[in-house]
Amino acid sequence: MKRFPSRFRRLDGALADLAVEEPMLLTELDGFLTGLLISPEAIAPGEWMTVIWGSETDGTPPFEDPLDVQWFADAVAARRDEIARDLARGKLQPIFDVDERDGEVLWEYWIDGLTDAVALRPEAWNALADDPARAAPWSQLATLIAVAGNESDLDSVEINALQDRAPAELTDAVQRLYAAQVSVAGPSSPDASATAASKVGRNDPCPCGSGKKHKRCCG
Repeated sequence: MKRFPSRFRRLDGALADLAVEEPMLLTELDGFLTGLLISPEAIAPGEWMTVIWGSETDGTPPFEDPLDVQWFADAVAARRDEIARDLARGKLQPIFDVDERDGEVLWEYWIDGLTDAVALRPEAWNALADDPARAAPWSQLATLIAVAGNESDLDSVEINALQDRAPAELTDAVQRLYAAQVSVAGPSSPDASATAASKVGRNDPCPCGSGKKHKRCCG
């Protein structure tokens, strides 16, 4: 993680410290948040944050201190907003892990995170196959998802050929899906989540996804 800014290293450490059996890696979180931003259906933070906390927590943030809950939620939201701004500029910069032994980009972990986002609305994603503007980039991502999950019909030669171009392909496919989404729905504000959070009432559900009232959690 030395090549990443300290804020990324801190978030990566916080993910690793989550009291769940298999916490997300930073690169998985990055793919997950990107998937949420290009999802055919909008998903509320109260739902997708529970995926990050882990099913073992029953959706309850695994932190004892409400300040830790707030910091973590803010850190995740900040990265999500950063991805949104990069997409809007047409310059997505995925966070990939790299094998230090040979410099190989471990793109599969990023795709695993995207797959978690797809799993929240599988029918909506599969329907993209019938959308002329999104069918091709979705097919690209679906192929990468299948390869990463060892569920591809490609032979070993084809998979090996795909490995080198996978990082560029997934970036291109995501950018194209985003562009198609914007052409239909218009651009979304990267600061929307922060604006929404600032308007949460004390008796409203906490936006961190804990299921508690805001005043009893992060309020």
